[in-house]
Amino acid sequence: MRRKSFGNMQCPIARSLERVGEWWSILILRDAFHGLSRFDQFQESLGIAPNILARRLASLVEAGLLERRRYSERPPRDEYVLTEAGRDFRPVLWALLAWCNRHFAPEGASVIVVDSRTGEEAEPLLVDRKSGRPLVAPDFRSAPGPAAAARTRQRHAAAAGQSADKPVA
Repeated sequence: MRRKSFGNMQCPIARSLERVGEWWSILILRDAFHGLSRFDQFQESLGIAPNILARRLASLVEAGLLERRRYSERPPRDEYVLTEAGRDFRPVLWALLAWCNRHFAPEGASVIVVDSRTGEEAEPLLVDRKSGRPLVAPDFRSAPGPAAAARTRQRHAAAAGQSADKPVA
C-alpha cells in the first residue's frame, strides 16, 4: 500500500514531512551531523536493515539533503555528505532535542546543546532574524504567504477569527 505524497501540498510542514517525515531519515541526518558518511557506518549506528537504509539514503539524496560522492571505484563505494539544505536542518534537530528534553525525558537529558567555546549548556530557542525576538505566541503566528491558495488563506483566517477575504495584518 502506497502512502499519500505530501510533496505537492502547499503546506510547508507537509512538504518538509515528505522529505524527512520518516523516522529513519531524521536519524540518518543526526548521524551525518556527527560525521558519519558511509553506508556501513549508518547501518552500524542505527541497526537498520540494508534495504531500508538504501531507500532512505536515496530519498535523502533525491530530496537534496545529502549528496552521494564516490570514494572508491573498486569496489564501487559511495559516501553521503550533507548539502546546504541538509546542514540547514541542524536547528530543527536541536529544537526537537530541546523539546524532548523538556517534555519526554523524566530521567533527565541524555544529550544537550552546548556552547562550543565555553561548554555551557545552551537553551535552543527560535528567534526572528530581523528583530531578534523569540518566536513565541501570541507575539508571532503563522499567516498565509504571497503564494497561498484559497484553502490556506481560509484555514489561517479561521484560526485568526477573520474573513478569508480580508488581508492578514
